[in-house]
Amino acid sequence: MNPPKPMIEGNSFTLRSVVVGLAVGTVICAANVYFGLQTGWVSIMSMPASLMGFGIFKMLRPHLSFPFSPVENVLLQSVACGMAIMPLGCGFVGVIPAMNYLLYPTEEGPIYLSTTQLIIWSLGLCYFGVVFAVPFGFSTAVLISVLHGKGPQSSMPEDLYSAAQGGFASLVPRTAIQDDAVSDTNTGDGDEHDILETQADPPSEWASNMGLLLICFSISGFFTVLTYFLPVLRNLPIFGTVAANTWLWTLNPSLAYVGQGVIMGTETTLHMTLGAVVGWGFLSPLAKLKSWAPGPVDDWEHGSKGWIIWVSLAIMLVDAVVSLGYLASRSFLLPSISRFTENFRKRLQNARRQMFEDSSPQYSLLQDQYEHFQSHTQGIIDNTRTLSDDGSDNIDDVEGDDDAPADQRVGGRLVIIGLIASIILCIGTTHFVFGDLVPLYATVIAVLIALVLSVMGVRSLGETDLNPVSGISKLAQLFFALIIPHSNKSSVLINLVAGAVGALQAGDLMQDLKTGHLLGAAPNAQFWGQVIGATAGATLSAFIYQIYASVYTIPGDLFQVPTAYVWIFTARLVTGQGLPYMAKEWALGAGIIFAITTLIRTAGVDKWWRPYVPGGIAVAVGIYNVPSFTLARAAGGVVCWYWTRILRRPNTQLIILASGFILGEGFLSIANLILQGLKVPHLS
Repeated sequence: MNPPKPMIEGNSFTLRSVVVGLAVGTVICAANVYFGLQTGWVSIMSMPASLMGFGIFKMLRPHLSFPFSPVENVLLQSVACGMAIMPLGCGFVGVIPAMNYLLYPTEEGPIYLSTTQLIIWSLGLCYFGVVFAVPFGFSTAVLISVLHGKGPQSSMPEDLYSAAQGGFASLVPRTAIQDDAVSDTNTGDGDEHDILETQADPPSEWASNMGLLLICFSISGFFTVLTYFLPVLRNLPIFGTVAANTWLWTLNPSLAYVGQGVIMGTETTLHMTLGAVVGWGFLSPLAKLKSWAPGPVDDWEHGSKGWIIWVSLAIMLVDAVVSLGYLASRSFLLPSISRFTENFRKRLQNARRQMFEDSSPQYSLLQDQYEHFQSHTQGIIDNTRTLSDDGSDNIDDVEGDDDAPADQRVGGRLVIIGLIASIILCIGTTHFVFGDLVPLYATVIAVLIALVLSVMGVRSLGETDLNPVSGISKLAQLFFALIIPHSNKSSVLINLVAGAVGALQAGDLMQDLKTGHLLGAAPNAQFWGQVIGATAGATLSAFIYQIYASVYTIPGDLFQVPTAYVWIFTARLVTGQGLPYMAKEWALGAGIIFAITTLIRTAGVDKWWRPYVPGGIAVAVGIYNVPSFTLARAAGGVVCWYWTRILRRPNTQLIILASGFILGEGFLSIANLILQGLKVPHLS
């Protein structure tokens, strides 16, 4: 039996942490709206949020009445991440642009929602994930523990730290931790600052890391503003003018997208590059030359840009069905096999007692068959239990049965009331915003479907560390198409709304709850922190989206909203609208190929050869994003590979560098927004 996990002392819920969390979350939320409208990429960036929060309180330390504790950092991170995920969870990077700009008049579109309507609907959607979030994941816990001078032993087992060391948790090297670090930071007013100074302040390490973050932030921000005056910098014709002008093969040397590639990793970015080569290097020219897509290449409706997206959709749908189908089989089929085996064993034991003195060949054959079947079945069950690094068996070994004190838990009554209230709020706000365009029964069914799919998504992330947001939303659209008659004029709009309803943010928020669990933070404080962050994020996202929509042309050169096209094309596909010529055949072929590769990747978790098998979602993203973004991300993936595999250096500074690049462009894009609003002329 594992010893109980020590609770870290400190105030779990403080106003100052909430305020700083809102400030940090504002930066990340604004960046996510910007990047989401460009490529559909959104990240909650929990690690940078913790690091920035720690840096802010580090500077304010002389003015603090009591030191900034790890559990306060957990609260700060929960608020910031609750804000950061809202551009995705509320549909501002996909569903809303699809309704605003891509719906045909024959589909009851376009639908223009006021800022008030956007806020109301966003608030109706945002609370699902907070209620559904459950504790998994541990990387940020290691970072916070190290930042605050607590060796990993004080908050988590040694093997847990080692596992996290390969990821974002290595923002602060373990060598910075003092061997004699104590675990209590609240030993009295006179000693608190001294303890914090000696433990949480490896001066050279912390100062250099924060300095690197600010430098990268500034460089990326400067380059972002420079691209306003020199827009040509966003699309460099590195393969020649013909490839650039005709086939859209350019490079966007954005440092933010290089940083995204670092965070995504070498495997994912190279699979995206494969998707770009297949989609834009082979399928797009083929569709154009064969006149399957006779329009200009960059035309979503009649050009090859829109033609190849059907192949991308097929890959995403197949990946989701196969992955979640496998998860369902683990949840239901394998337990049934286990029960069957147990019953078979009991029956055989009874038969053995009756035939104890019978040594006939028939009995020996039955014995051999049973032993072979039992060994084979047990091997299947054992293999599935080790599919992920944080599978259920390992989690039990790490965590034990301990939990937070009763007064710090999120009570069952609160969860039930919150779930019911969030369902009623979602149904009510959806009906208020869309009225009779979306029937009330359709909204109710959409919520029920969302509950089931959200549970599957949460479990998938908990077991595999992958959040299948794209696939789950497409499955929701597919299921809902079976309910609404295709003859309904609003069927496409209804399908979009149904796909948008769901706890898609639950998977990301549950990582924060796991962080708090490992550090001994109060779950109820985190819960309310996420509620505050979600409320602020939903409201802020609506304002930021409306500002961008009023200043820029959407879709346009800067904001191509590819995710919105994925949503609208999926809605049209599942509601019975035809595909472009020959798209069906190529989409079917791609679906078959990636059904096989997804099965292979699912069965080969932790195998050395798995990275060489293309991942469906990554390839699909490489197809529907233009090459300029994918190539920049691939550069980041190569940098990550060279740094970690060739130089064999920890990714501490690399992750900080990537975070600074991303936040710099995301935040300084507001300066470009102001310049665009003032109609400041470009230099070229």
